[in-house]
Amino acid sequence: MGTRLEALPYRHVLTLPSEPSAVRTARQTAEQAMAEWGISLRHPTVGPALLILSELVTNSVRHAAVLSPQVTVIYAAGEDCLAFAVHDRHPHQPSLNASVTDTGTRAGGLATVMELTLGLGGTAVVRADADGKGKSIWITLPL
Repeated sequence: MGTRLEALPYRHVLTLPSEPSAVRTARQTAEQAMAEWGISLRHPTVGPALLILSELVTNSVRHAAVLSPQVTVIYAAGEDCLAFAVHDRHPHQPSLNASVTDTGTRAGGLATVMELTLGLGGTAVVRADADGKGKSIWITLPL
């Protein structure tokens, strides 16, 4: 998956209030965008991608809303790649690899995100805002 995010020809940005309804709206928008971009909703990556997106938006709504009244979702795609980011203005940057319990099993929403992302051969990155007061979690998945 050598596609660079800057080279992805399809993009859509959605900003929503940080409230529970944002999860459904973000997911429905993803489905609509993918359909418009010619990505079959039956593609084996789409179901897990929608679950990953739902988990990330849920985390922003649950944990960042106190400092971030809005959550922004960035959707992007190309011929062989699907990417999306969930951005909020809470300064905490979660460790994507610290979701393993002492028994070696994964627990929690970010653990699910990482298991699905890595299982699909994708990548996950946390990027801090320039002012350090927010972050985006970027997911890139091969199609």
